Amino acid sequence: MWLAVLLVFPLLVSGHMIEVSAGKKECFFEDLHVNDKMTVTYQVGGGGHLDIDFWLADPGNTALAKHIKQSQGTAAITAKKDGRYEYCFSNHMSTVIDKMVSFNVHGVIYVDDEDIVSPIEREIRTLSHGLASVKDEQEYIVVRERTHRNTAESSNDRVKWWSILQVLVLFAVVAWQVYYLKSFFEVKRAF
Repeated sequence: MWLAVLLVFPLLVSGHMIEVSAGKKECFFEDLHVNDKMTVTYQVGGGGHLDIDFWLADPGNTALAKHIKQSQGTAAITAKKDGRYEYCFSNHMSTVIDKMVSFNVHGVIYVDDEDIVSPIEREIRTLSHGLASVKDEQEYIVVRERTHRNTAESSNDRVKWWSILQVLVLFAVVAWQVYYLKSFFEVKRAF
């Protein structure tokens, strides 16, 4: 029974983590048929100002979605024609810093409603959509946690080194004061 349901309503999900080099772009593609649905969600997890350019184009190279300097985003389309749909992440705005991008691609292969026999299959479809959005949210939280942890560790290192510098300066000032006061109280003899 479950195998039949999976064959009737395939939901394709894939998640990726890529590094987009400075001044470069990374492109991917999906082959879709009319009425197939595809959703791309992404988030920049590291590098620079945590922003990236994103666009999604149809087989005729017409832009269906375009995000400029965004740290996260979602693009959802329904295919109007058969062919290869391309989506790209561009780091052309940066000349030095690489960016880490986490993204998920969800695709739903269109199945005519006449092929859906029972209400239980509709419920499975609804649950499948719900699970996909929970997975997206969970991956978003993991990337945010990583970003916040890196920020906290960086702040911790700066506080540690600033404290060490203050201790060294304190000891230097104490040593100078002891030397200065000692020389102030020394008796100088003239021969």
